[in-house]
Amino acid sequence: MSAENRTAGAKASTKILVTSILTLVAIYFVVPAYWVVVNATKSSDALFSTNGFWFGPEFQLLENLRDVLTVNEGVFVRWAGNSLLYSGVGALVATYFAAAAGYALAKYRFRGRETVFGLVLGGVLVPGTATALPLFFVFSAVGITNTYWAVLIPSLISPFGMFLARIYAQAAIPDSMLESGRLDGAGELRIFHTLVLRQLAPALVTVFLFQFVAIWNNYFLPLVMLADEELYPITLGLDTWLAQTDRLPQFFQLTIGGALLSIVPLAILMLVLQRYWRGGLTEGAVKG
Repeated sequence: MSAENRTAGAKASTKILVTSILTLVAIYFVVPAYWVVVNATKSSDALFSTNGFWFGPEFQLLENLRDVLTVNEGVFVRWAGNSLLYSGVGALVATYFAAAAGYALAKYRFRGRETVFGLVLGGVLVPGTATALPLFFVFSAVGITNTYWAVLIPSLISPFGMFLARIYAQAAIPDSMLESGRLDGAGELRIFHTLVLRQLAPALVTVFLFQFVAIWNNYFLPLVMLADEELYPITLGLDTWLAQTDRLPQFFQLTIGGALLSIVPLAILMLVLQRYWRGGLTEGAVKG
């Protein structure tokens, strides 16, 4: 066998292996979503008497979703609004802070800069569940537990966003552009808001997307901080419904329907921001 044939065979084998791995990963993520969609169309009786991966004899999706939105005086709508508040405000402010901090770490020279960046990297490695209890004790002493602030304040900082913004700013913002702005008489804040944020836009969309999804899916922090059901996000609200299924089996169907509705905003956000997300992840490598 010639060297060219061996090379072609190796490339084909690698392609098959990579495709197989990606297919398995896709199945791993798609199957749970498919299960939720299928079972959200069934009645409570069909949920337990039919195959979980195929539709039942009756298609009751609209009826089930109506029940989700109207049960307990429409509490699910309140939970959805809370999740949008926590995720939207938290992700927006965290993205702004990440842009400011990342830009400062990338373009300003000051004592302790690398130490600060090391602390940011350390924050990336610390899981949110490890800080939930310490934050609870701090917020309890201040008196803001069981309020919107108890969930919002920890969501305003994104160590990963700061890290990504710093890496992107180093590659995407030339020093000559900053010097031109200063020579034109612009102050540092004006340069940041008019020049830097525009250049950082692809990375900031990525930071916003990651932070929004992280806050939307957060369960442990609201569980620790909140006691009032009116303040619950969707994750905690669905858990309370699931806890009632032992005595009220109809809550199985409500939980599944609520889970289906909870992934709709994330799917829309992913589709809308997908092209900016890809650009944000690859732009630094292209320009570096």
